Amino acid sequence: MSNKRVLYLNGYQWLWVLYIAVAAYTTLFKYTRNIDNNYKIFRASYYHAREEKTLYGFYPLEYGDEYFYGPVFPAIIAPSALLPHGWGFLLWEVANAIAILMAIHLLPFTQRQKNQLLLLCAIEYANSIFYMQFNPAITAMILLSFILVERGREQWATLFIVLGTLIKLYPIIGLTFFLFSKNKGRFVLWSAIWSVVFLALPMLISSPAYVLNSYPQWLSALHGKVGLNAYFDSPQDICVMGVVRRVTGNINIPNPPFIAAGALLFLLPLLRFSQYKSFKYRIQTLASALIFIVIFSTGAEHPTYIIAVTGVFIWMLIQDKPYSTTNIIFLVLVLVITGLGLTDAVPKFIRQPYIARYSIKAWPVIIIWGKIVYELLFNDFVKQKSKIDQQFDRFKGKDWLMKIS
Repeated sequence: MSNKRVLYLNGYQWLWVLYIAVAAYTTLFKYTRNIDNNYKIFRASYYHAREEKTLYGFYPLEYGDEYFYGPVFPAIIAPSALLPHGWGFLLWEVANAIAILMAIHLLPFTQRQKNQLLLLCAIEYANSIFYMQFNPAITAMILLSFILVERGREQWATLFIVLGTLIKLYPIIGLTFFLFSKNKGRFVLWSAIWSVVFLALPMLISSPAYVLNSYPQWLSALHGKVGLNAYFDSPQDICVMGVVRRVTGNINIPNPPFIAAGALLFLLPLLRFSQYKSFKYRIQTLASALIFIVIFSTGAEHPTYIIAVTGVFIWMLIQDKPYSTTNIIFLVLVLVITGLGLTDAVPKFIRQPYIARYSIKAWPVIIIWGKIVYELLFNDFVKQKSKIDQQFDRFKGKDWLMKIS
C-alpha cells in the first residue's frame, strides 16, 4: 500500500465511495422503516401519468403530502419506478449521488479543490439525500449547464437547463450563462429543440392531451404552494422573505418586493460586460446563481440548501486565499448553523425555538451572497488575474473528463 492509497483507492475515490454509501445507507434505513414518503410520491407520479390520473391531486392512501414536480418528471423517474420498490429506491438515491459527483468532477478544478468541495458539501448533501430529494441532481444540472457553456457545448448545456426547468424550475437560472456563450445562436436553437423533446417525452407514457393539460395544473399547484409555504411553523420558507417574516412576526409581508430587489442585485453585475473575459467573474456568477435561486424561494427547505451551499463553497475555493480568517468564520457558520442547525446534532431546545423559528439556517448564506454580489459589482476581475484564472487557462483545450483519480 502506497502512502497515497488505502485499499487501492485514493482520497478522491474514497469521497465518491462515501457519497454513494450515504445514498445506499439512506435507502436501507428509510425503506426498512417504511419512511420513504418522498420517494413514494416520485414513484407514484409515473403510474399516475400512465393511468392519466391528475398528477396534482391528493392520494392519501398512497402517500402523504402532494406532488409538485413538472409533467416531464414521470418519464424521468420511469426507470426507477419500473423496478421493485426497494431496488428502484436505491437507484433513485444512487443516481442523485452520481449526478452531483460527476458535475463536481467536471469542474475545471484541481483534484485538491474537488476533494475540498466534496468534503465541505458533505453535510448538506447528506441532508438532501436523507430526505430523498432531487436537489443533488438539480445542483448537478446547474453546474453542468455552466460547465458545458464554458466548453462550447451549448447543445448539451441547454439540455440540462430545459429539462431541469421543466422538472423543478430552479435550473432556469442557467439561462444566465447564455451571456457567457460564444455560440448564442446554437444556445437558442438547442433550447428550442430540447423544449420540444421534453414536452413530447412524457407523451410516450400518456396522451398528448393529458400532458398539455398537466402544465397549467402544475403552474396552479405551484402558485398555491407559495401561499402554503408562508406560515411560522412551515418547514419551508427558509429564505430572505421567510427570515423577515419570522423575525418581525409579520406573516403578511409580501414576496414580490424582496424577489424584485434580489433579482436586481443578481442581474446588475451582469451589466459589467468587460468582466466576462475573466473566468473568476464567470464562475463567481455561477456561485451567485446557485445561492440566489434558493434564498429567494419560499419553497426553500432544509434539504434544498445543497444547491446554495455548493455555490458558497465554490466561491470560497476560487479565492486566492480561500481560508482567510474571514472565510474560516464563514465556513464554520455554514457548516454548523446551515448544515447542522436543523439536525439532531443541535439540541432540540435550541433547534426549534431559535434556528427553526427564525430561519437561522439561511442567515450565513444570505450574508455570504451579499459579499459575493458586492465583489461582482466592484472588483476588477480582469485586472486582478487571480490564480483561478491562471488555472483555467491551463485547462483550455484539454478534456476535462479526466480519470477519477
